[in-house]
Order: sequence, then structure tokens, then C-alpha cells
Amino acid sequence: MAKGMKLESVETWSAHPNTAPKTARRRGGYAIAANGTRTCSGGWEFVYSGVRPGQAYRVRTEVRSRDIAHPRDVLLGLLYWDRPPRNQVVGQSIWWHYLLPVSGGRDRMVLERTLRAPAGARRLAVRYVFRWAARGGSSWAPPDITPVTLAPPKPVTVCAVTGRQGGRPKGPLTIRDNIAYYGALCRAACRRGRPDLILLPEIALDWGVAGSPLDHAVPAPGPETGVFAALARKHRCRILLGMHERAGDAVFNSLVFIGPTGKIDGKYHKVHLASSESFSGVQPGDGFPVFETELGRIGGNICMDSSCAESSRMVGLNGADFLCLAIMGDHRADRFSVGAPIYCADRWKAIQRTHALDNQLCLAIARNQAKGSCVIDRKGDILAWNEGDSEFVQATVELDDGYRSWNGGCFRDVNWMQRRPHLYGAAVDEFNVGSLR
Repeated sequence: MAKGMKLESVETWSAHPNTAPKTARRRGGYAIAANGTRTCSGGWEFVYSGVRPGQAYRVRTEVRSRDIAHPRDVLLGLLYWDRPPRNQVVGQSIWWHYLLPVSGGRDRMVLERTLRAPAGARRLAVRYVFRWAARGGSSWAPPDITPVTLAPPKPVTVCAVTGRQGGRPKGPLTIRDNIAYYGALCRAACRRGRPDLILLPEIALDWGVAGSPLDHAVPAPGPETGVFAALARKHRCRILLGMHERAGDAVFNSLVFIGPTGKIDGKYHKVHLASSESFSGVQPGDGFPVFETELGRIGGNICMDSSCAESSRMVGLNGADFLCLAIMGDHRADRFSVGAPIYCADRWKAIQRTHALDNQLCLAIARNQAKGSCVIDRKGDILAWNEGDSEFVQATVELDDGYRSWNGGCFRDVNWMQRRPHLYGAAVDEFNVGSLR
């Protein structure tokens, strides 16, 4: 146990007398078993005093199970920054979190969480939960609580650099023209806003260049990415550059992650190609990488990815704090009939705010036509918006934002821990075409 902390009490709990599971103290552990009904829900509660506000604590336990089909569904750990009400799992005044499953097999799980005690916290409670199963049992180790050093995350200034709507050079364009145009915009953004992260639009290097991308795609790194590498190095920022990338015998629609040293730290290859790309020889990507950086975890999507819910979901599932979307437009935010495109800002905002909310991340969007480029926080609030009249827009995002739902739970906790993946088999069935069948 952490120095200065004291175990005040160990008691059983349940939301209702009829839901109480079978409980027993065992040598070195605590047993929770089904009561024979599917209403079973309850377990053990441990309350500790001596918590120091501002101190980070790691809470860890191990649970072994028997005769439970889906232990991750049935067995949970909850952490509260005070003693919770006896007959409630959540309240309206106490901050609470889930312990996270970090390892284990079918019959064993390790649950763990490292969190900073909020202002005013004096006690910490840990609850073990057995729910939803009419049979089976579990054996839990006592909570292991250790004080740790945890540096608070720093605010991150995110900038979408696009230029003004209609402000790009006219006439036949070359890659060199685009480098000059977007390079100048990035320099201006760095001088005026000192951003930590710059996002450029889709295929910024070769947008408007005549001919097939198979003819004008270039490698990364290469001379064409060098200007942006030098800018990143000079201003100690990260730049995400959209381009058609030549990689051996393949061409990708890529988002290239340039780090503050000027080196390329990673690449995202567009997974869902637009109709015009699908048969052009451009190769689709095969994953949704998320890159660990000093700013947080960053992932990417490109254009048509926006209209496939799995794209942002996979970036979220891979742990991103930021999703950077380089995009021409989302076809759902356009006309629903044949003809010249008609951009609908209301639908655009609804789509993009939902991406941020559903995946509890900050969404940065750089739209080629400028209008609609924005920065959205994980509440779905638009922090910065380009109406088409700005060369760039930016906002500062607090990763340690403290956003909570009305009942004291963290939005991120609820968003991810409510999931029941064993029920989502249809999501990965390659022959499932939804309402098309």
C-alpha cells in the first residue's frame, strides 16, 4: 500500500439485495460468484484514507475466473475518489474511473490504472464487480496501490493550413508551385501562431497538377518533402503533409508525418479510396497506425475515409489523442443528386463533430478548399473554424481537460469501456454488405 494511506474498510456491496452475488474472503484474496440469477451484480469494496490531492497512484489487481464465457464482460474494477453511495455504482458528485484490462488470458485478467488524485480528494475506493452471469465465479487479489510520478500532459496547439478559398495559384500547376504555396503558408503560421502540429490538405504536394498520380507521385523522403522537413526542424513542430507517394512499384495517397527533427516519423496510406481512385492504379493502405509523440498519440485519415465509420473508429481504438483528417470533402455533406458539388456546412459539422465525440479524440481537419477546415475537441465543440477567408486556423487543446459526464464518469472511460466486442462479429464479416443485401 502507498505510504501514508490506510485501509479504512473492506465490505461487500450490491445495488439491490436481490442482485448480491455470493462473496467470501479467502486466504490472500476475495471471492465473488454468481447467485444463480442473471440479475447478479455486486462484489467487494475497499476504502482507503490518506490520499494526497495531485499525487498520481497506480491501482492494480489480478482476477481469476471459472465458468464465465466472457470474463471481460462480467468482471470489472471501478475506482472512486471518495466512498461511493452504498447502493449505487455511480453518483453525481464523485469522480470515478474504470480499471483497465491490460493483460491476461481467458481465465485471468490484470486490471490496472494510473491516475492523479483530483483537488479535494482524501479517500480512494476500489470496487470489484461481478455482473450479468447466472453461473461461474472469480477470485480477486487485494488492490495494490502505488504512488508514481506522472508528468501532466502539456497543451497542444493544432493548426490547419489551407490558404484562403480560391487563393491558390491559377493556371497549370507543378509540384514546385504547390511546395512554394504551402511552404509560405506554413512559414507564416509558424511565425504568427507557433503551432505544435500543422496539418496540410489532401495531396497538397500535387493538387491541381495535370495527369495521373502514377506519373507525378514522388518518394518520401525526397527533395519535394525537404522544404517541409526544414520548416519542421527550424520551428520544432510536427507537419503532416498530404501527397501522392511513390513507394517502389506502388503509389499511395499518403499523409506523411514529419517530426521536429525533420525526419519522417511515419506515414498513413489512405485506406478507403474514392471512386475515381479505386480504378486508377493507386494502392489502398492496409491499416490505421497511431504514432506516439511528445504531443500525444496521433493518427490520420484522408478524405473518403471520413465517410466510413470504421476509419475514425480504428484510429480511436488504436489509442489516438489526435485524428488528423486531410480532405477534399465528404460526399454526405454534399448534394444528394447528380450535378456540380454543393457543400453543406451543417451536415459537414454534424459528421465531423460525431467523429470526435464517438472516438473521444481531438479532430483536426484541413480541407483543400479551406472552408470547413477546423479543430474539434472530444466534446464535439468546434474550437477553430475556417469560413474560407483565413489562410490557416488553429486552437490550443488541453489533453488533461477533465471533461466528465453528469454522473462523475470520464467521457473517455464510458466511451471505450461500454464496448462489448464479442457481439460485433458482423463488423468484420467480409461478405456483410449491410442494407445492400
